[in-house]
Amino acid sequence: MKRRNILIGMGAVALGAGVGGAYAFMREPAQSARTAGNTAAAPQLAAAGDMPLFADDRILGAEDAPVTIIEYSSLTCPHCASFHRGTLPQVKAEWIDTGRARLVYRHYPLDQLGLRAAAAANCIEGDGFFGFIEVLFQNQQSWSRNEDPIGALQKLAGLAGLSPEAFEACITDEAEITRILEVQTDGRDTYEVASTPSFVVNGQRVVGARGYDEFKTVLEQFAPET
Repeated sequence: MKRRNILIGMGAVALGAGVGGAYAFMREPAQSARTAGNTAAAPQLAAAGDMPLFADDRILGAEDAPVTIIEYSSLTCPHCASFHRGTLPQVKAEWIDTGRARLVYRHYPLDQLGLRAAAAANCIEGDGFFGFIEVLFQNQQSWSRNEDPIGALQKLAGLAGLSPEAFEACITDEAEITRILEVQTDGRDTYEVASTPSFVVNGQRVVGARGYDEFKTVLEQFAPET
């Protein structure tokens, strides 16, 4: 697989689209095991039941939630960080924690640093995975723009319990890196993902870091009437 070409090509598309200090890990009960700018949303792509999940997907929320949100994000994408800082906390409080929705997080790295960060994140099991993702987004500028970004990333991974040796093994794991790129390619081919963040909500593609009120409007289309 021509990894450099894939990342450069996808990164160029995302940048052209122009959509637009907490170290505590989330401890709330959640499913995060590896189980099966604004742009107008694309037409309906598929029914919720036709959105297959991968065995290694990271999932936050109840398995029987009526709304499934697949998120494609790059850990080095500023718009993705904006969504995680500004919109996701309210989505989590009002939708995920209440059992109305679940979030399936999938990596869509735009560059080599994002790819290595994704590989490091995938080494963290259980609820710690989503906690680490949030730490990276909350502190994105401090580590991604550091003179030694890998060293800065390693320090954050250490807070999640990864030793320096484990961290090095994770970010150089060829099988894991290949898998991340396979999932990224599937997102492009299956849902026409071309920029980050992009979401697929019960089959409907939503592009960009929407504010909560706008994102909630999409979620409510699929929420059962109460």
